[in-house]
Amino acid sequence: MSQHQTDGGGPGTAPAGGGPPEYAELPEYAERVLDVADLIPPGRVMTYGDIAEWLGEGGPRQVGRVMALYGSAVPWWRVVRADGTLLPAHELRALDHYRAEGTPLREASRRAEGHIPRIDMRRARWDGHARGDGGGPGGSGDPVGPGDPDGSGDPDGPVGPGGPGEKAHT
Repeated sequence: MSQHQTDGGGPGTAPAGGGPPEYAELPEYAERVLDVADLIPPGRVMTYGDIAEWLGEGGPRQVGRVMALYGSAVPWWRVVRADGTLLPAHELRALDHYRAEGTPLREASRRAEGHIPRIDMRRARWDGHARGDGGGPGGSGDPVGPGDPDGSGDPDGPVGPGGPGEKAHT
């Protein structure tokens, strides 16, 4: 798992006695989810569904559960909802991270409750490839992942230009 530590108190911070013991070994799936989350570059995000798709197992809810229980050990603010809304009860802390990292945001309308911006998913979404090397998680250089879901070398593959999990709408 990642050695990256965050500021604590975010997702993954279970109430006293309510979370897994610190000495307990992480479930293998949780370890894999956290490893992917730790690879997301500053200023970029992946959705819960993107991570599940990348791993080839589970779904958004399973990834969300891992992040809720163990996510404080990684940059949790980079794993987001598909619609770009900020994590309830953590909006302001996440927003501080997004602004510090230069994550593309969409300003909220004046009618929006609290005027909390959303993440600009079209610009902020990361496809799992490191810049320039074509390698994704694991550094294998294997192009298969959310950015190339079918391994064809076509980053749009069966998904639209909006990124993994977003079908092209006509």
